Amino acid sequence: MNRTPRLYALVEELRAVAPRSLTVAVLAARFEVSTRTVQRDLQALMEAGVPVRTTTGRGGWSIDPAMTLPPIRFTAEEAAALVAALAVADASAPYAGAVRTASQKIAASMTGPASTAAQQLAARIVALPTRTVESVRTAVEQALTDSTVLRLSYVDAAGQESDRAVEPAGLLTAGGKWYLIAWCRTRQAGRGFRLDRITAAAPTGEQARPHDLADLLLGSAAAGAVQPIALASLIPPP
Repeated sequence: MNRTPRLYALVEELRAVAPRSLTVAVLAARFEVSTRTVQRDLQALMEAGVPVRTTTGRGGWSIDPAMTLPPIRFTAEEAAALVAALAVADASAPYAGAVRTASQKIAASMTGPASTAAQQLAARIVALPTRTVESVRTAVEQALTDSTVLRLSYVDAAGQESDRAVEPAGLLTAGGKWYLIAWCRTRQAGRGFRLDRITAAAPTGEQARPHDLADLLLGSAAAGAVQPIALASLIPPP
């Protein structure tokens, strides 16, 4: 058994006995590998964000079944589509860190033709990433999650730099670029701020007023923006 299917099988083995634990020796015998290999696999799962944990003093490992994925039965075509979608989420995209760990969890749950298709396509994709300062991306993510005001240093298309206080409403993606859509207190209007043109971002801790993303897009160059079809199943009906 190669590593990716084994990682998936390890998760399922631990899920089957949860909340009880299994020792490394038992897992090594089950998969006919060395205890050292199992230790490396368990460490890889931990680094990928899978909630496996060791029991101090007993040498056992367990998993929280409520925090793990059940088996995912992707077709080969669905797996290839997933790889293509994940490739767009480069290091400069919002939530890139979470995307990386989520993709590792999904990869660990795939087996058979889907896993093979995903691996083969992933090896054939390269990207030229845009540059976004990591601290900026993190501050934008946090402000959107907490609905708090952000202070930005921003360079516009003409190269003019300005400082803004903004109230985030949402994100827009267009032409491979990401924009923060927000109410700009400086301009007293809705504005789109391209993430790779934000040179600095600092949270204020001040609660922002609620703003509707669609309302801020109206009358702007992005007035024709629509909700991505792939997200439709995640959005509750009105």
